[in-house]
Amino acid sequence: MMIVVNTDYISGYEIWQVLGIAQGSVVQSKHVGRDIMAGLKTIVGGEIKGYTEMLTEARKIAFERMVQDAETLNADGIVNVRYTTSEVMQGSSELLAYGTAVKIKKR
Repeated sequence: MMIVVNTDYISGYEIWQVLGIAQGSVVQSKHVGRDIMAGLKTIVGGEIKGYTEMLTEARKIAFERMVQDAETLNADGIVNVRYTTSEVMQGSSELLAYGTAVKIKKR
């Protein structure tokens, strides 16, 4: 079982080997229908649920890919997990999840 945390330690465990960076990313593009609804929503204000759902799914995919990357390194855990996003081109963004893949043992 992979333990994934956003801290530099895993409570109850000792990090005995750092394996390297584990990362996973996904590029999502906006849907024309979502863009039209988002444009209308900006007039009245409030949450743009279509984009919230899209980004939630993108985070899930990037996270799963990061864990898969760590598994290829034979990691037991990932510490210092972070997310970042950037615009790749107009209308699409990359979401990146990354952290340090480690080998751990119980204290």
